[in-house]
Amino acid sequence: MAHMSYIEIESLIGPLVLGATEKGLCQIEFGRFADVAPKLQKWSERWFQTREWRVDMPMLKETSDQLKQYFAGDRTQFELQLDLRGTSFQLKVWQALSRIPYGIVCSYKDIGKAVDSVKAVRAVGGANNRNPIPIIVPCHRVIGANGTLVGYGGGLDVKTCLLQHEGYKIENKEALRREPDEVRTR
Repeated sequence: MAHMSYIEIESLIGPLVLGATEKGLCQIEFGRFADVAPKLQKWSERWFQTREWRVDMPMLKETSDQLKQYFAGDRTQFELQLDLRGTSFQLKVWQALSRIPYGIVCSYKDIGKAVDSVKAVRAVGGANNRNPIPIIVPCHRVIGANGTLVGYGGGLDVKTCLLQHEGYKIENKEALRREPDEVRTR
């Protein structure tokens, strides 16, 4: 691969860097490109054997449009081509995360059950943390088993903002919780 494509957009939660290959969206990073470029270059070198990133609005226009619709409250599901790269376990976890409905939360244990690794809560948390496409692959919808909002790559304030944007009532953490079978990957 010669280079990665990217654009920056403004959002409800601040600036975002969107990254893609010719196959699809592969990265969303919180912040400005100038600030996250070293992290993105290291990541793309590992998974795509290139450190070169170029601005390419046409490549990422649909992603940008769908994210703007999401933040405007006009979209609850994304219909985008993705180019996810990770370990086989990470890919299973990200697939399970993608099945969590808009405005609903579940626990790391629930995701563990969904990927047939009920005792691998820490591994699920690690895979959740390495999700390269937050928001689209909604890792913000995973909370602690006791209903607390735990860790998020963009910070707990961003996680709180995203959940509230989706109508989740933070003061009533269990109100929208679903059972694990509803996020099954099979």
